[in-house]
Amino acid sequence: MRREVLRLLREAGPQPVTELAAHFAMARPSLSEHLRVLREAGLVSETRSGRRRLYRLEGAALYEVQEWLNPFERFWREKLRDLHDLLDTMDDDEP
Repeated sequence: MRREVLRLLREAGPQPVTELAAHFAMARPSLSEHLRVLREAGLVSETRSGRRRLYRLEGAALYEVQEWLNPFERFWREKLRDLHDLLDTMDDDEP
């Protein structure tokens, strides 16, 4: 659910909560709770214009996550490459 909110904001840009809510089968208070969690994590920001709240993706926080995940990605790429190499050396008839 929260990843989907981030995807929507990434693809469509800043959106009011009513537009985001149209993508989910849940009550707006539930969506607002998810948005609060994302806001507190620094992944989205909220600006108010009268009664309307506009949510925007915050890329800087995602960059920090990406930097933290990079070593894990390299680890798994190496493991998958090793598996690929092993499978290439095996005879097709081997179980």
